[in-house]
Amino acid sequence: MFSGIIAGITWAIETIILGIALSMTPFVATEQAVFLAPFVSTFLHDTCSALFSCLYNGVRGNWPQFIKALKTKSGKFVALAAVIGGPVGMTGYVLSVAYMGASIGAVASAVFPAIGAVLAYIFLKEKMAWYRWIFLILSLLGVYGLSYSPDINITNFWLGFLGTLMCAFGWGIEAVIIAKCVQDDAVTDEVALQIRQITSALVHGLIVLPIVGGWGFTVSLFTENTGWLLPIIAAAALFATVSYLFYYKAISKIGASKAMALNITYSAWAVIISVIFLQDFSLLNPITITCTIGVLVFGILAGADSKELFKRKSEPVKK
Repeated sequence: MFSGIIAGITWAIETIILGIALSMTPFVATEQAVFLAPFVSTFLHDTCSALFSCLYNGVRGNWPQFIKALKTKSGKFVALAAVIGGPVGMTGYVLSVAYMGASIGAVASAVFPAIGAVLAYIFLKEKMAWYRWIFLILSLLGVYGLSYSPDINITNFWLGFLGTLMCAFGWGIEAVIIAKCVQDDAVTDEVALQIRQITSALVHGLIVLPIVGGWGFTVSLFTENTGWLLPIIAAAALFATVSYLFYYKAISKIGASKAMALNITYSAWAVIISVIFLQDFSLLNPITITCTIGVLVFGILAGADSKELFKRKSEPVKK
C-alpha cells in the first residue's frame, strides 16, 4: 500500500510538470505544433524514462536478468502491455491533458482503475469486496469534483474524449497484464518496467511519429532554442519512472485492482502539491478541500483489504 501511495504522489508531480511543458511556446506556437505536441512529448517522455530505467537497473545489477526476461513468454507479454499502456494509454493521457486541460485529464485517466478492476476480476480472478467497489466509486466522484469548473477551457472535445478512452482502457489492460507477468519469477517489477519503457519508446519512435509526421518537429526541438522545454520533459520523465517503479511493485505485492485504486490518489496529491509549492491558493475552497480529502481517504480504503489486515494481525509470529 505504501508503494501504491508513493506512486500516486510522484505521478501527481509528473502531471504538473508535464502540464507546464505542454503549455510552453514550442508546443503552442502553430497549429501543427499543437497537433503534434501530445505525440512528440509522449515519445520524448518515454524515451527519457527508458534511459532512467536502464540506468537504475544497471546500478542495481539487473541487466542479466533483463536479458533473460526478454526471452520468456512473460517478458513478451510485458512488451505487449507496453504497447497498450504506452503508445495507446500514455498518448491518450497526453491528448486529454492537451485538449481538455490537466484537471479533466486527471479525471479521464482516473477512470482506468474501474475498468482494470473489472478486467482483473474476469482474467485474474481478483475478487473485490462490495465495500471496496463503493470506496472506489466515491473516490472517482471525488476526482470528478476536483476537476469540475464552469470555466473549463476545452479546446477540442472529441480529441480529448478519444484520449480519455485510449487512456482508461490502455492503462487498465496494461495493469492486468503486468499483474499476471510479475507472477513469473523471471520477470521482476523492476525488469518489467525497463521492458515496458524501452518498448514504448521504440514503438513511438518507429511507428507513431512517422504516421503523424512528427519527426521533423521532434528534431527541431533539439536544433532550435526551446529554452527549458527539454529539461522539463526530462524532469517529468524522472518522476514518471519513480512512479512506475512503485506502481509495478504495488501491483506485484497486492494485485492490480488495489494498486490502481491507490494510484488514482494522484489527483488529490496534485492539488496539495499545487497549493504548497506553486502557491495556488485559489484551490483552497470548500469543494476542492472536501474532494481532496475524499479522494485520499476513499482511494486508500479502496486499495486496502480489512480482512487481510486483520488476518495478518491475528497470525502468530514465526520464529
